[in-house]
Amino acid sequence: MDAPETTYLETLSELYPTAEEAAAEIALLEGALALPRGTELFASDIHGEHNAFSHLVRNGSGAVRELVAAVFPDATADARAELAAAVCYPAEKAELVLEDAGEEALADLIEQLAAVARAAVERHLLVEVDAFVPEDFAVVIGELLAATPAKRPCARALIEGAVDSGTGIVVAEILGELTQHLTIDRLHLIGDVYDRGPAPHLIMDELLTHPSVDVQWGNHDILWMGAALGQPGSVANVVRICARYGNLSILEDAYGINLRPLASFAAEAYGDDPCVAFALKGNPGLSEAETRLTEKIQKAMAIIQFKVEAALIAENPSFGLDDRNLLHRINRERNTVVVDGVEYELTDTVFPTVDWNDPYRLTEGEEAVIEQLCAAFSGCERLQRHMDFLLTHGSLYKIVNGNLLLHACVPLAADGSLMEVTLFGKTYQGKSLYDMVDASVRAAYLATDEAERKRGLDMLWYLWLGPGSPLFAKSKMATFELYLIADKAARKEVKNPFYTLLDDDAVIDRIFEDFAMDPATSRIICGHVPVKVKDGEDPVKAAGRVLCIDGGFSAPYQKTTGLAGFTLVSNAEGLFLDANTPLSSRQAAIADNADIVAERRVIKRYETPRSVEDTDEGAALRERVVELTRLIEAYDSGLIAGAQ
Repeated sequence: MDAPETTYLETLSELYPTAEEAAAEIALLEGALALPRGTELFASDIHGEHNAFSHLVRNGSGAVRELVAAVFPDATADARAELAAAVCYPAEKAELVLEDAGEEALADLIEQLAAVARAAVERHLLVEVDAFVPEDFAVVIGELLAATPAKRPCARALIEGAVDSGTGIVVAEILGELTQHLTIDRLHLIGDVYDRGPAPHLIMDELLTHPSVDVQWGNHDILWMGAALGQPGSVANVVRICARYGNLSILEDAYGINLRPLASFAAEAYGDDPCVAFALKGNPGLSEAETRLTEKIQKAMAIIQFKVEAALIAENPSFGLDDRNLLHRINRERNTVVVDGVEYELTDTVFPTVDWNDPYRLTEGEEAVIEQLCAAFSGCERLQRHMDFLLTHGSLYKIVNGNLLLHACVPLAADGSLMEVTLFGKTYQGKSLYDMVDASVRAAYLATDEAERKRGLDMLWYLWLGPGSPLFAKSKMATFELYLIADKAARKEVKNPFYTLLDDDAVIDRIFEDFAMDPATSRIICGHVPVKVKDGEDPVKAAGRVLCIDGGFSAPYQKTTGLAGFTLVSNAEGLFLDANTPLSSRQAAIADNADIVAERRVIKRYETPRSVEDTDEGAALRERVVELTRLIEAYDSGLIAGAQ
């Protein structure tokens, strides 16, 4: 045994100071390896739809419903639906039962919840279960979970005692949440919590307490991460998008960001402006006066955005975004603008804050607005907490169990080769691009060198709209054209060739090889571009080697996709894609047992069920067994002295 291994085993001996303790740990690990493979749930592009997302996480994309049916096969469909809803919303349902039917009915419900929890526990080690049970209730919950048929009278007495003492609802909540956590072992969120929908902050609050989750950053998440650091281009985009969808309440009410200076500025600067090109998206439920003011805010932020982005473009020539500066291309006499050599009529010709001799200069009012907003974003404690979670639990990509998880794409050239992207004087492609970008994001938050941090901050903005960004994946961000040119030809954002080459085996092989993955067994799981299922588009690409799971969680996209989001489920039995229907409301789920009904598609079913041994986690555990075995050998040979 060489010196480094001896040193490592000596360190390991501090955790397991005797051969007996090492042997006991090996036994525990062998047991864990033999358990059924844990269930992974994949979702993408949630875009603020908290109620639907929360419900799917609570019910495990139908796993809770299946578990209830297995435990109570003879119950009526209504009874099973009632119990499944109680697992998903245990405190709320328990309160309703107690209020409507009394203490005995609450005891009956807790007894049923305990039966379902016992079934969920069977697939896990007790040490995992203990982590989800509050210490004050460990004994009571432990007895309920261990209740054999012979001990059921004891369990019933414990339940009735809890109800009599006023803790019945708490016990119900613990059992329901325990089942939720044991039903889904790992949640993979493949980007875009933010924008479009009304409650991204509530999604983030829920993720903060989730026991096992990772996030692959989406372009909208990155935009908010930049805004939280006060990056002006990111701030301008975030505020403009919130205004466009009538969601400024997210900023004001959820994050406490003061928008009054902006509102006052917009009302004054654009007071008589009808803002004809800045109508709000969808039906946000605002009053007429609120709508008119929000349109002015949207326009004010769009113009500020064009100006602050021009400064960023000038500071970062390697971004290659000069063609996005379009204000100076406006012909004031003809009310036209030239884009890509073509002259187009403008849809809006009122620009009270633009000095045509220096069109990208901020007015004093605009400068005061963007400075105040940047300070408000960077000073918001709740927003910082949410972004810190994204930083610590997130990454640009993740490789797990043969799956390459990424939000949008691996940028490709037209010939299918990895696209070369030059940034800050260096050229990257494929995995090297991803690794550089990931490091840049972290530098924006953590770097102590001011120049390095500035590059990271600007990279956060570039990732939102840059043609070489693996999160944007389009030729240009046509914000100017979207507002100010009616001709759809000018607005066209050409997708990266990644999306048209997905069925080319050689291209997909090249991507996997670049990421050091086996092309024969690997998959890409991504989102970003809504799959138009209603038009016949298939989310399963490249014969199942690429799965695009943006199915339109967000209500604004559901007309595009024809459904309410995909969830992908990987478990001991195989890999399954669920196409979900909308949830009417959270209240309906609680009061009326409303559920998200999914049409399940089998992507792959295993011939024999898989165990933990067959996963990346299993490989790590098996390596630990090998290390502990060597430690025992070192104890037995006297190379390392065990504790006396």
